[in-house]
Amino acid sequence: QGNLVETGGGSVQAGGSLTLSCPIKRNVDSSACMAWFRQAPGQEREGVAAIETPGHTTYADFVQDRFTISRDNAKNFLSLQMNNLKPEDSAMYYCASPVYEAELQPCAAIFHNPRRFNFWGQGTQVTVSL
Repeated sequence: QGNLVETGGGSVQAGGSLTLSCPIKRNVDSSACMAWFRQAPGQEREGVAAIETPGHTTYADFVQDRFTISRDNAKNFLSLQMNNLKPEDSAMYYCASPVYEAELQPCAAIFHNPRRFNFWGQGTQVTVSL
């Protein structure tokens, strides 16, 4: 069983909201890049949002100001607030921590490469219908 367990997924109608959460149990540096990825059937896993420290965030272009990633280092908790969801947002969502070699790299350098991250959990399914 992995150390990162995603929760909060579900089925919503277009325009709805969901908040994904991931309790980070692994001892990851508080400034290391943490990220949310997603993968739809038959598609490559892609980065959605990433955060180093509060205020230092990176988002995929398709997010378009709809999602907000946050991190509570005191509680070791990573979240993704998703608003105005679209059917094309339907996917399995995963939280991820950087591989050892990438722990000191900024999000901008590794966010678009899933191979720079470890995926410990089973993911949480997000389904958006019209």
